[in-house]
Amino acid sequence: MNYKMIGKLMAQIQLLEAVFMVPALIISLYERNISAAISFIISILLIVIITGILRLVCGNTQKRFYAREGMVCVGLSWIMMSIYGCLPFYLSKEIPSFIDALFEIVSGFTTTGASILSNVEGLSKGMLYWRSFSHWLGGMGVLVFLLAVIPTEGKSGGFTMHLLRAESPGPNVGKLVPKMRQTARILYLIYILLTVLDFIFLRIGNMSTFEAVCTALGTAGTGGFGVKNDSIASYSPYLQNVCTVFMLLFGVNFSCYYLLLIKQFKAVFQDEELHLYFGLVLGSIVLIAWNVRDMYGSLGETVRHAAFQVASIITTTGFATTDFDLWPSFSKSILLFLMVIGASAGSTGGGLKCGRALLLIKSLRRNIRQILNPQKVMVVRNNGQMISEKVIENTYAYLVAYVVIVLFSILAISVDGESLTTNISAVIACFNNIGPGFDAVGATCNYSVFGTFSKMVLILDMLAGRLEIFPVLLLFSKSTWVRR
Repeated sequence: MNYKMIGKLMAQIQLLEAVFMVPALIISLYERNISAAISFIISILLIVIITGILRLVCGNTQKRFYAREGMVCVGLSWIMMSIYGCLPFYLSKEIPSFIDALFEIVSGFTTTGASILSNVEGLSKGMLYWRSFSHWLGGMGVLVFLLAVIPTEGKSGGFTMHLLRAESPGPNVGKLVPKMRQTARILYLIYILLTVLDFIFLRIGNMSTFEAVCTALGTAGTGGFGVKNDSIASYSPYLQNVCTVFMLLFGVNFSCYYLLLIKQFKAVFQDEELHLYFGLVLGSIVLIAWNVRDMYGSLGETVRHAAFQVASIITTTGFATTDFDLWPSFSKSILLFLMVIGASAGSTGGGLKCGRALLLIKSLRRNIRQILNPQKVMVVRNNGQMISEKVIENTYAYLVAYVVIVLFSILAISVDGESLTTNISAVIACFNNIGPGFDAVGATCNYSVFGTFSKMVLILDMLAGRLEIFPVLLLFSKSTWVRR
């Protein structure tokens, strides 16, 4: 284990986090909120001091970096980022409990959007901005940002691919272009462009500049932290429709946007995961609109609410325009199904991922055919390309880990005595980085109903879900820390 290389990278990541706190500090100073400003200053200084110590200790190191180091670096980085990121909330006493502050920022960085706050509008603007920006930073990933902007000294030793694989969502991570650094830059340029476009369309709808910035950041990261207590419900139909469209766009595999940029239109239109993603979206909208048609005044309003909630749930954003907890069981069952499936691989969304679900379906179909024709060699293909057995095995392993963690988490948080619906939906919503669930954690409620132990379990669920389980599990494995 190359501890010094891990420490060196973590120092760079922590320094980036301190830089990203500066805009929130400036907003707090502009608003003359002294307590918020002081809390950001203390947090930044603490990060800088610890970063300096890490740089001194880990300055001279060999550049050996393998998959194990990549996984450990990603897992530890996200934990440290969360601890530092929650300090402004806690030090300013805007969130008095450290565990609650940690829950809130982990929910932000993991783009979950689950909140313990009953009065979001009570936060200062600096805190609201930092809360929303955590979505944007966590959506594409801070290590991907690091790869995109920080120059590498000498040869990278392959660590760029190990970091990107550990942090990026999906069953398989590949290069858009030959160099991984260029891939990271392309991903972030597309990410920034879509975020800016979202902001422009929100401003066209007369949303205030501050609210448009926060909403665009939350939409881009598919996070769902709103700046109002009713999320998006009080905004105009135009603004709600803008959010619907951009939530769906950020749920698409970013490789598709790159293919469009290089005019590979046929490859995009034939993408099987894209077909599944939009097929689920359209089918769910039609079924829910039919099921809730009597709850709203017109067909247009019904379709608007159905489309918004389907987009919000399948992309794991978590915004809300209506209390979908009041919808019939059939509609809520569809939403629960979409919570599990999630968005496309390679997007900023969470969940199992459409790409992984597609592989599982194709693998199951292949295995059934293999039973009927045991002498015939069959392979699984996606978009015409053969999928390696290693990728399929990893997908099965992910599914097993997914089910085991969800079941144990439901059992663990049940000690608080909440309803089964609340416990199941809370775990699924946190693990899949969605935010709102049903019953006591529904669209109009929050996670303050849970005790400290349950919040810690849900914090681990959010981290495991965002980092695709294995980087977090490896931190608890004894063999990870054994020198080889």
